[in-house]
Amino acid sequence: MAPLMHFFATLLFVLIPLEATTHHHHHQQHGLKSLHFTLYQQETLNKTAYFVIQGVAGPPLSLTTAPFGTMFVFQDPLTLKPNHTSKLVGTSEGSAITSGLDGLQSITVGKVTLNLKKHKGSISIVGVTNNIKPSNHPVVGGTGDFLFVQGYITSSPVNLVGSPVTYKIEFHLYWPPYAYLKP
Repeated sequence: MAPLMHFFATLLFVLIPLEATTHHHHHQQHGLKSLHFTLYQQETLNKTAYFVIQGVAGPPLSLTTAPFGTMFVFQDPLTLKPNHTSKLVGTSEGSAITSGLDGLQSITVGKVTLNLKKHKGSISIVGVTNNIKPSNHPVVGGTGDFLFVQGYITSSPVNLVGSPVTYKIEFHLYWPPYAYLKP
C-alpha cells in the first residue's frame, strides 16, 4: 500500500507543475508578432483561371458551381482595393478540386505571393473553399518575410457577377517567438 501512495504523491508533484507551466505558456501567446490586412483577388475565367478537368456529377459549370471532381487552376492578381484597376501587390495561384456534390465546395491548395511596402515573400494555404460564403484557410508555410508564419486567411466573395469575379482576402498572420527573436 505504501508504494502505491508514494506513486500517487510523486504523480501529484509532477502534474501540478506541468499544469502551471501549460497555463502560464497559454498566457504568453499575447506577445506574438502579428499582421492583419486585406487584399482583393481578381479572377477572370479563361484568362487567370481555367477549368482543366470537368467533373462527373452535380450542377452544371458556372461562376459559382462546378460538377463534383472538377479541377480548376488559377493565377489571379491581388489588388489593394476591390476594383480590378487598383494597385497590383501580389498573386494568388493554385488549384482546386470540387469536393461537394452541390458544386459549391472545393479543396484548395494555394500560394499567395506578396510584394507589399514592408513585406515580401509567399504564404502557402490549404483548405476547403465555399464558392458563395466566407471560408477560412489555414496557413501552412511561408517564404521571405513570411518564413515560419502561422495563422489563416479568410476568403469571401465580393462580386460573383461579370468579369472579373472578386474575392476579399483577409490575412491573419502570426509569427512564433523563435521566428523574430535575435540571439
